[in-house]
Amino acid sequence: MVDPAGPPLARTTLDRAAHRRNDPEWLARAWEQARVLVVDIAEGGRALAGAGPGRPTLLLLAAAEVPEGATARLFLGVEPDGTPVFAVDGPLPVIPETRAVSLREVGHLLTDSDAGLFTTAVALGNWHARHAYSSTTGLPTTVTDAGWTRVDESGGHIWPRTDPAMIVLVHDGKPGLDGRCLLGNNAAWRPHDGVRRFSCLAGYVEPGESAEAAVHREVSEEVGIGLDHVEYAGSQAWPFPGSLMLGFLAHADPAQPVRVDPEEIAHARWFTRREIADVLAGTPVDADEGNRVGLPPPSSIALYLVHRWLDES
Repeated sequence: MVDPAGPPLARTTLDRAAHRRNDPEWLARAWEQARVLVVDIAEGGRALAGAGPGRPTLLLLAAAEVPEGATARLFLGVEPDGTPVFAVDGPLPVIPETRAVSLREVGHLLTDSDAGLFTTAVALGNWHARHAYSSTTGLPTTVTDAGWTRVDESGGHIWPRTDPAMIVLVHDGKPGLDGRCLLGNNAAWRPHDGVRRFSCLAGYVEPGESAEAAVHREVSEEVGIGLDHVEYAGSQAWPFPGSLMLGFLAHADPAQPVRVDPEEIAHARWFTRREIADVLAGTPVDADEGNRVGLPPPSSIALYLVHRWLDES
């Protein structure tokens, strides 16, 4: 069932308090009482969580507990109870009864608070890791504004950017278990343990293009299908390394022939609601060549769109 709170990585309780980012005195006081999330960007943006059963809870440290060698303090914002929260990038400390987790792995399981903190920390950390030098001047850059700006030696400023991308669940608009959706298997995804993963169609929004125009273009390019109706469904960050996924639902006539672009899509086919429900329930559905069908990971907006379509029945 679709989460009424929206896509899994769109959840947050954080007040980003942007007006505090250029207030060094306030930030210094905030650091002393802060909770700090250590994220190891070099290891895929992993953080520590409790190792016990049940919903994972991120481990946030006091400022005095932050390990040596961590990079600049990144001010994430203020939680509803007034606690400032920062992130630092560095190797994860060894702490009993914890485990290293990735956002892809646990994002959908976290509380709204932890989901917002982890997503923001990984997105901001990945941006810093890619911008040690200015793309304009080639000069080294340093962190300012509590982690929300980098400045080069000539005074040139760089601000965090995200790459807009569209993702769409194409379906036939029909209710009931025989209603169908079109999913594709990316050419880069090889079968794993006998599972071939199918997902929504997606691609980057190109310069000078609207998100809706990108939906029509990408679907036409990847599977040769024309769309009758496009509906915006929600968005979430996908900081791997720095995308904003704009989710859509769209109608198409299944009578149209599917013509895949083999450089992008290895396989594409229509699935009934009954088949998708079976996969989600753990019942094998045949893909091809002895493989069974797999679906997108739970932290993705792709699976959110699939659930939203299923719930329309």
